Parts: sequence; structure tokens; C-alpha cells
Amino acid sequence: MIDLNKVITIIGPTASGKTSIAVALAKSLDGEVVGLDSRQIYAGMSIGTAQPSLEEQSGVPHHLFGIKPPNETVAAGAYAALVMDAVEEIKSRGKTPIICGGAGLYYRALVNGIFVGSKTNQAIRDRLEKEYDDNGPDAMMDRLNAADPEYAALVHPNNKKRLVRALEIVESTGRSPSDHFESQKELKPPKLDLFSIYLDWDRAILRERIAKRTAIMFADGWIDEVKSLLAAYPNEHLHPLDSIGYRQIVSHLNGELSLEALEEDIVIKTRQFAKRQIQWFRKEDVDMTIQMSSDQAIADIVQKIMKGISKKYKGKSFTT
Repeated sequence: MIDLNKVITIIGPTASGKTSIAVALAKSLDGEVVGLDSRQIYAGMSIGTAQPSLEEQSGVPHHLFGIKPPNETVAAGAYAALVMDAVEEIKSRGKTPIICGGAGLYYRALVNGIFVGSKTNQAIRDRLEKEYDDNGPDAMMDRLNAADPEYAALVHPNNKKRLVRALEIVESTGRSPSDHFESQKELKPPKLDLFSIYLDWDRAILRERIAKRTAIMFADGWIDEVKSLLAAYPNEHLHPLDSIGYRQIVSHLNGELSLEALEEDIVIKTRQFAKRQIQWFRKEDVDMTIQMSSDQAIADIVQKIMKGISKKYKGKSFTT
């Protein structure tokens, strides 16, 4: 029997059902779930980031969900290191790690390795964030386009966090994000050997899923969650609140966005974000794509995944 030393990874756009599939796979493989999400790692943000509830976890241990305070920033390299540590810890206990998430940049850090210089330069970041707040994204997007047109094509001007981070990398290292990723192939930094499964949805159905999930988040108390965060961290700028949904709710609480327009604006922004995720993952070399539909049972999807693994490796053992 051959140990293929692969780590199963479920990736896809927001609202694609990654968590439920990861949990079902974990039950089949005696596994544990490791998060790969730039926002789900933060505590106090369980509703707006769709962190799996205890019921959704269904007794399966989960890692890297709600473990960092929202006033702490986590760069892609640091996040990848946390994932690697969690994977090794799970394997040391004879369990199967199953990575699950939609953070394309963090996924690429796992595949290509962590580049030198991925740490945060807080002074540069603070200056760039102030520039973004004072002057808007246009001039900053021009600089990123000049420094790294390939990466700039994947960054939306309204994605303050990613735009600032990209320019922070350029300024602090003198090299573009794309250049760092390419150079890793020669440096051979620490990385994981993944078996990646991409969940592919029809765009119209995915839009409906996003709208439905957003409505559920509001019903579960998303606005109150934001109020609690603002009360817990007065006079602090919380980077996670710059993300979709939280940004709009803060604007609403500041009287800048009506309640009537709030949910619609979040749905639109989330759909746009999902589109960018899809574009990102289509550039990645995944092992398996699952064509998703609303009438598929989770058990059937898990069976497809297991058959796909067996077919690819011709019946050899698949272990971690």
C-alpha cells in the first residue's frame, strides 16, 4: 500500500457549500476540518463570515475558526503557516486533515509555499490604508497595475485589504506579489501536497444561494454582531470590518446607508466577490471539479469525490 501523502482540500466561491462537504468527508475518513478563509479566522464574527455552527460541525473537530481577535491582521504567509501547523498536528494523531475554504491567495500560498517577505510591515500598511481612505483606490490601482498587472487583474478597487496588501509587498520587498510566487518554485519553501476539489456552480444558482444566505445572516443578528464588535473595540480600526457586508453595515450604523438598501448592496458585492473567486480558482491547477446542483445529496457528492480519488490513483491507498 502506498502513502500518497496528499491533503484533501475543498475550494470554491462563497456560498458554494464547502463546509457541509468537508464535514461529510471528515466523517468518512476519520478527519478534521482546517479553515482556509481570510475572515473566518476571527472571533466575534461568526454570523457575517458564515463560520460553521456547532450543529454544522456535527461533532467533527474544526481548526482556525474564530481563533484570532479582530484587531489583529493575518497575512497570507502567516495564515499558510497556521494551516501547515494544523495539518501536521492532525496527522500526528492519525487523523485526516481536510482543508476547506475560498481564500484564493491563501490557497496559492499553500500550493507554492510561503515567500520570504510575507510578514506585515505595519508602518507601510498604516500609511497605505490612510491613503486609501483619504484619496480612494484609483491612484493605488494605477500603481499596482504598473508594478504587477497580472495580480492587479485579480484585485477589485473596492477590496481595500487586498489592494493595500499588494502594494505593501511591493514597497516592503521591492518585488511584486506575482514575482514572489514565481520565485518560490526555485526556492522550494515549505508547502503542502494537495488533492484539490473545486465546487463548480451555475452562476444563476450561486446568485440565489448568496441572496438566501445573506437573508439568513440578517435574521441571525448580523447587525447586532457588528454593534458588539464596535463596542468591544472602541476607537480601533478593525481590518476585518473592511470586508464585504461588515463595511456596509458600519456605513448603515453611521447613517450613510439606509436599511432598505443595505441587504441589496451586500448581495451585489458578494456576487461580485464570488465572480472574482471563480476567476481566481480557474487559474489554479485543481485535481477534481465537482459540478454542483441543488438537488444533489451530500452523500452522493462525497461518493463522487472518493471515486475520483480512487480513479486518479488507480486503487492505491489515499492517506495523509
